[in-house]
Amino acid sequence: MPNSFFQFKQFKVNQEKSSMKVCTDSCLFGAWVADKIEKEELQPKNILDIGTGSGLLSLMMAQKSTAKIDAVEIDKNSFMQATENCHESKWREQIQVLHGDIRDLNLNKKYDLVISNPPFFENDLQSPENNKNLAKHHSGLTLNELTGVIEKLIETGGYFSLLLPFHRVGYFKELAQRSDFYLAEEMFVRQTPAHSFFRVMLLFSTKNHDCSSKEMTIKNREGSYTKEFSDLLSDYYL
Repeated sequence: MPNSFFQFKQFKVNQEKSSMKVCTDSCLFGAWVADKIEKEELQPKNILDIGTGSGLLSLMMAQKSTAKIDAVEIDKNSFMQATENCHESKWREQIQVLHGDIRDLNLNKKYDLVISNPPFFENDLQSPENNKNLAKHHSGLTLNELTGVIEKLIETGGYFSLLLPFHRVGYFKELAQRSDFYLAEEMFVRQTPAHSFFRVMLLFSTKNHDCSSKEMTIKNREGSYTKEFSDLLSDYYL
């Protein structure tokens, strides 16, 4: 059983109602994007978090930016959890949690930065629990639909960033290219030096961009977090 909450340095994430629990790779992804904001590589005035779950990514963005954040969640229980977590944080005025299907919501704005930890296991074995399917599979939102949504909601000159399983990256790059998005950076992530890559963090731009490709290992051979991982998460992990 996962813990009912996860305590960070500046905020707490309750997760007993949410279908998506706090996990290492989602924390890494949030820290990776937030680090780019802190270093002013990204300078968003407004951020859209698609499929916010417990609100984790929005809270991580809020800690490092002054951007207004809209966090959208389709699952009712997860929406309630994210609302609770954001309201109890010091950034309650900065984050707006919205309940609904991103394909149907009329947001009446465009965003400088769109982030998402989207459905992972498209075409893989599904869970009998419907809320987990919505969170982890394509039954709620396919990658193709996600690309179309981002295309409508992203500002000219804006960026979007996704966390994907390694085996879905090639497919998603093709989708992004068809929509005239340009890959700015890709970070391949492995658990240890003995493991193959299992996640990739991607940053796309609406404008033509040179692409940098990097690698990160979460733990070393001795089982301790690597310096690169620890540096990224140092402002978040206790």
